[in-house]
Amino acid sequence: MRRTAALLDDAAQRSRTTAHERMAHLRELAPTIAQTALAAAGAWLVATELIGHARPFFAPIAAIIVLGVTRGRHARRALELTAGVALGICVADLIVQGLGTGPLTIALVVALATAAAIALGGEALFVSQAATSATLVATLPGGDHFTLARAVDALAGGGVALAVGFLLAPIDPVRLARTAAASVLDELGSLLAALAAALESRDRDAVVDALLRARTLDNRHASFTEAASSGLEVATYSPLRRRKRAVLERYATAATQIALAIGNVRVMARGALRAIDLDDNVPPDVIAALRDLAASVRALAPALDDPLRASRAREHAVRAAARATLSLLSTANLSTSAIVGQVRSTALDLLRGLGEEREPAAAAIRAAARAVADERTGPA
Repeated sequence: MRRTAALLDDAAQRSRTTAHERMAHLRELAPTIAQTALAAAGAWLVATELIGHARPFFAPIAAIIVLGVTRGRHARRALELTAGVALGICVADLIVQGLGTGPLTIALVVALATAAAIALGGEALFVSQAATSATLVATLPGGDHFTLARAVDALAGGGVALAVGFLLAPIDPVRLARTAAASVLDELGSLLAALAAALESRDRDAVVDALLRARTLDNRHASFTEAASSGLEVATYSPLRRRKRAVLERYATAATQIALAIGNVRVMARGALRAIDLDDNVPPDVIAALRDLAASVRALAPALDDPLRASRAREHAVRAAARATLSLLSTANLSTSAIVGQVRSTALDLLRGLGEEREPAAAAIRAAARAVADERTGPA
């Protein structure tokens, strides 16, 4: 009985956790849902009131397709979707007028719409939407003669979606970039701290875990890159978000450098694993440097919103590189040398993620290393 009660309590707890996660996800997507609903309603009004179509089925459909209940749509992709829908509709309308509906017609319209999209140089998104729209038209009842009304409705819907998404009611791009950046930076900082602890305790399993975590950062970073680049595009086109352009440029710059830092941390984790397997000495300065890197990564996110807060992230990055370099005075085994090289490279990436140019950032790292060496050994 007790076991059954415990299992029921555990199931109830998991259910509450899942429900909480779903509600959090719903709240996160609420602005996107509202944006898509507004675009669909606006597309219907434009097609009925301005164009004069009585039943503009494809106008709201095109608006929903272009925006979608997702984030990070680029203007180019939105235009491709709109053009693909319109092309598919035109091809299908022509074929259906001559052959009627049926399985052979569906096969033909899909083949022709796909071929036309490819011949026009369309990419995968354009081609798939042309085929999908053609299929939808081929299964719906049509009029007695060919008309461009459906294609016009699709273009109107796509236009309204672009206006809503990029001009009239764009979702706050900084908030999306900030959330995506926090996800990857929190995990990267936690990973570096875990790697330092694993090296300090000589825990091989913990180092392996850190290496595996480093290999899973790509998806988070891809989301960050997408949020930063699409947000920068929104800030370029939307008068409501144009003043956000400077902060989004910082996020986009950081995204590029963080990709390099992630690659360096993977190599660093492999070097740490090699050090344990070979029983190489890893000086305390290297472990302290890893903790400094973790602190720098965690301080990077607020610095992207406010450059005046960059000093903490910069200080930790420079100190990490200096400490790592200093460790080579006491230990010169290959494992430690490899880790030190990656610490220095990661520190440089973080400085460049803060907006510094390569040469000044590298010079700051060299100067810090000399200062720490002089402090320990006395100036030459």
